[in-house]
Amino acid sequence: MSPMPPPVRLLLVDDHTTVREGLKRIFENTHDGWSITEASSGFLALEALRRQPVEIAIVDLSMPGMSGLELIRRIRAEYPRLPILVLSMHAEEEYALRSFKLGANGYITKDSPAEELITAVRKVQRGGAYLTASLAERVVQQLNGSVDVPKHSTLSNRELEVLRRIVAGQRTSEIAEALHLSVKTVSTHKTRIMDKLQTTSTAALIRYGMQHGLGAEDAQGNLPSPDDWTPTTSPGSLT
Repeated sequence: MSPMPPPVRLLLVDDHTTVREGLKRIFENTHDGWSITEASSGFLALEALRRQPVEIAIVDLSMPGMSGLELIRRIRAEYPRLPILVLSMHAEEEYALRSFKLGANGYITKDSPAEELITAVRKVQRGGAYLTASLAERVVQQLNGSVDVPKHSTLSNRELEVLRRIVAGQRTSEIAEALHLSVKTVSTHKTRIMDKLQTTSTAALIRYGMQHGLGAEDAQGNLPSPDDWTPTTSPGSLT
């Protein structure tokens, strides 16, 4: 009888405990024996990687402090061969494009079936690439110039995160606290965003964001980290 292969070591990075618990149940239902390390922030993810290597990292995009995009950049700089799969609620091609440009190997949205998540993880972990089908066509269209590039593609990653939170209704002080920035820095970002998007008011910024699917609020008016979905014990869905 041949020995069992060692479990695949996976780093799961998400600031929501319920999300991580739901994902762990999905992986447990595969009976593949994954070895999962959890991190609730980008900083803790980097600490975990320095303690113990893993075979793949699954990264959320919107987290307090260090964003998922910044985490991808840092991981790629320190661990150039580590496969990275982005798991996000953002179904807009701009986020996928930014993730791939920074070095991600795959991008899947949280409305995807659990079976697709497992397929994406296995493919990326083995050296392949993966993109949610609903996004693939739009990404190609933007890359080949067959559709107009949105104005917010000119924003920096930090500016895009600030815009998303403005659209969600967060005040400057709340954004500053969530992103570990000063109020002055957030205000400077907002001014630059308005210049780049050619808007003259916060209301115009919010209208632009809503038109392009940037930012959303939950029932309590809070910004759902791209990842406020309610996991179930069934492997049939991520939602």
